[in-house]
Amino acid sequence: MSTDLNTLAMELLPKIKEYKNKIFVVKYGGSIMENKEAQRAFLSDASLLKAHGVNLVIVHGGGPAINKWLKRANIESQFINGLRVTDEDTMEIVEMVLSGSVNKKLTAELNGLGVKAIGISGRDCQLINARKKYSYNNGERIDIGYVGEVTSINKDFLLQLIDNDFIPVISPVGCDSLGNPYNINADYAAAAVACALEADKLIIMTDIEGVYKDINDKSSLIKRLTSQDINKYIEAGIITGGMIPKMHCCQDALEKGAKAVHLIDGRKEHSLLMDTFTQSGTEIVK
Repeated sequence: MSTDLNTLAMELLPKIKEYKNKIFVVKYGGSIMENKEAQRAFLSDASLLKAHGVNLVIVHGGGPAINKWLKRANIESQFINGLRVTDEDTMEIVEMVLSGSVNKKLTAELNGLGVKAIGISGRDCQLINARKKYSYNNGERIDIGYVGEVTSINKDFLLQLIDNDFIPVISPVGCDSLGNPYNINADYAAAAVACALEADKLIIMTDIEGVYKDINDKSSLIKRLTSQDINKYIEAGIITGGMIPKMHCCQDALEKGAKAVHLIDGRKEHSLLMDTFTQSGTEIVK
C-alpha cells in the first residue's frame, strides 16, 4: 500500500475496529478481475481487514474467464434475461474455470499475503444446495440448462472455517441432492451466504459507483437506500435494466438476515477499504 493509503488506513482504524469479530461477505467480480492494479489493491485491503479482526467470506464470479474458455472450446455463449444458458459442455467449463482456475488463483494470492485463505466450491461439504432455475418470458417457462438457485447454505461448515481463522473463498457452483452441478449467479450466492451467516455487511463490488437518480449525472449518486426506496425508484423508472435484479437481490439479503448491503465501485483501487468505511458507494439498509 502507498504511504497515503497507510495514512488513510490508520485514520479508518477506529471504524474498522468496530467490526472486530464481525462477518463481511464480499462478492468479488466484474471488471476488477481483469484489472491487475485493482485486484492487488483488493487483496491488500482484504488482508488488512483480516489482520484487524474482521472475518471475511469472499464469493467470486468469473464471467470474462468463462467467456475466454468457451471461445477456445468453440462453444457459443447465449444469455436469456441476463442468465447464461448452461448446457452440459458449458457447465463443465464453468466449473473448471470457477472452481479450478479462478478460485485457486485468488486463494493463492491471499495466502501469499500471509492470511489463511481456503478455496472451496459450493459443492464441497454441500456448502451451496441448489435446485434448477428456469427463466420466464411472457409467462412462458424457458429451460436454461444447469442454472441453479440457492435453496440452503451449510452454515455450520462456514462457521467452522471462520472460527479457525480462515477466509473462505467460494466458487458459486452448487449442487442438488442428486449431485447435479448448477451455475449460480455470484450476487445471489453471496446474498445467500450473507443471510445464512447474518453478516454485518454484504459488500457487492460492481462496475459502477453505486445507484444514481440519473445515470448521466455523477452528482446524483444515492448514498443510502432502504428497501422501500428501492421499490419507489423501480416504479419511477430510476432503477432500470440489469440493476433491478441486483436490487432485488439486496432486498432479499436484508429481509433474510444480512444487516446492511454496500454497493461499491470495484474498478477503483482500494475500494473495499475506502468505500466501505467512508460512505462512498451506496449503502442499503432495512
